[in-house]
Amino acid sequence: MKAEEIKTPAYILDEPALIHNLEILKKVRENTGCRILLAQKAFSMFSVYPVMRNYLDGTTASGLYEAQLGYEEFGGETHVYAPAFTPDEIKKLCGICGHIIFNSQSQLEAYGDYARKHNVSIGLRINPEFSTQEGHEIYDPCAPFSRLGVPISNLTSEVMNSVDGLHFHTLCEQNSDALIKTFEAVEKKLSSALGSMKWLNLGGGHHITRADYDISALEELLIYIKDKYNLQVYLEPGEAAALNAGYLFTTVLDIVDNGMKILILDTSASCHMPDVLEMPYRPPLKDSGMPGEKKFTYRLASRTCLAGDIIGDYSFDREIKIGDRLCFQDMAIYSMVKNNTFNGMPLPSIGIMKSGGDCEIIKEFGYEDFKGRLS
Repeated sequence: MKAEEIKTPAYILDEPALIHNLEILKKVRENTGCRILLAQKAFSMFSVYPVMRNYLDGTTASGLYEAQLGYEEFGGETHVYAPAFTPDEIKKLCGICGHIIFNSQSQLEAYGDYARKHNVSIGLRINPEFSTQEGHEIYDPCAPFSRLGVPISNLTSEVMNSVDGLHFHTLCEQNSDALIKTFEAVEKKLSSALGSMKWLNLGGGHHITRADYDISALEELLIYIKDKYNLQVYLEPGEAAALNAGYLFTTVLDIVDNGMKILILDTSASCHMPDVLEMPYRPPLKDSGMPGEKKFTYRLASRTCLAGDIIGDYSFDREIKIGDRLCFQDMAIYSMVKNNTFNGMPLPSIGIMKSGGDCEIIKEFGYEDFKGRLS
């Protein structure tokens, strides 16, 4: 079927766009010898894992369930990091993960020996105490009083000698210059320790597949680290793998007027694209412009009871009518993994668009999916 025939709301993955991103990541791997893992916290559409495993080395997880999904459906290397693990989780993770990264010295002391006995490579997340974020403290692991990673100033040689590798993740949708500056801050304080490690994980937040990303600078850094310190370097992009590779199709159910025309959609910022409210973030909308840029301006909102469930103000060349379909772009990342059923909102179906534009719906949701999350 074609996109205009799909029942809405629906997430549709653009498979050619996904492969375009993967080709870029694969080239970075080949040029530098680094290993690239899919960060499933951004994109966990496991139906395309058989395609993705041809380009990437494995997956990284933020907990047991993601780790199990990556192990079962993707294969390759399986890494996991979380701010804290439970004893039961560690037992299960040691059976499916090759790398476990601990967040604190106390977690390392509690579980490090057990993990090593099960042939798991153990690592420690560090806080470089070097922030490159501006205005997004919610996404800044180097913000004051951060709970993520051991502050670099608190590291001891005893702790460093007890791990195989180090991990830091401080970026959010950033270019290679932010990574270079962060590594320089780490190297300045840990140069001697890096030489005794087996691997270094540079985390995620690298927008490698964005058009203006400086891939050459990234590759120079990765080669420098590998050659100087004889380290296996890992990257964990999530967004970069599926950036601009998905859509959320929606239908206008009603139009109300309270000082401006408001489109009531069958999709929701709160339920289907939470980053709109959390970041905040203005999702791109096909064939639209900024308010006032085109002839007709509307506010796009949801049919939930949350007063603030507003996606944003958009303008169009044409007048929008009830029953019209709209297409939000860049909806593969942080959408399916974060959606919810607040107000009993139906979850969007999930589909794939092939190179010829034909779409296949591979998953639909109903009342039982809503009910199954409750008791």
